[in-house]
Amino acid sequence: MVGAAGRMGSTVCQAVETSDDLELVGRFDIGDDLGALDGADVVVEFSVPAASYQNVLACLAAGAHVVVGTTGWDGSQLARLQEAVATYPGQGVLIAPNFAIGALLMMSFARQAARFYESVEIVELHHPDKVDAPSGTAARTASLIAGARADAGLGPVPDATTTDPAGARGADVDGVRVHAVRLRGLVAHQEVLFGAAGEGLSIRHDSFDRVSFMPGVLAAVRGVSSRPGLTVGLEHLLGLA
Repeated sequence: MVGAAGRMGSTVCQAVETSDDLELVGRFDIGDDLGALDGADVVVEFSVPAASYQNVLACLAAGAHVVVGTTGWDGSQLARLQEAVATYPGQGVLIAPNFAIGALLMMSFARQAARFYESVEIVELHHPDKVDAPSGTAARTASLIAGARADAGLGPVPDATTTDPAGARGADVDGVRVHAVRLRGLVAHQEVLFGAAGEGLSIRHDSFDRVSFMPGVLAAVRGVSSRPGLTVGLEHLLGLA
């Protein structure tokens, strides 16, 4: 476990230690030399965007598969990582914007609904200690929605706003507006809002505790070796892609 001292990392360590078929062989955090990673077959990496890329490269060099929960990856970083992973035949890297099964279902449902609605916006809500915005889940959801809209031949989401000096309309992610809330007491929450003439559809997922992510993390640990190369999204292991 890389990032073992963090909130997610410590929860992952507990989940692995209580599983019947997995063994936790090493805990690493800031300042630790990853070295040979204590012989780990799979490394779970939860750190920060500035450190994640180099951590993944170190894990690959040590011969491990990698499950990445760090968010904030952009297209250029993913392209660089895909090239790097290709130099390690047989090894797999899975980057998951969200490990909660309900969140994956939310994204899947949103992609299905996208072609039927003229308007769509995303509101993501997290604790104020989160360092990146918008969340990886929101960015991934926006990308999936944008792809579904394009496949359906839909044009831009309607918006007559011409003046917004303070950025009240939120971030534009692939043509979908995303609004980020940071509030003490929250964990991880997202709502996708669809609108058409005379009706609306809301799809919401809430993680009230980090244990909600653990079934997905363990599924990724068990399945990453079956997908050599780079995979983005846990849905590819769960038949939701």
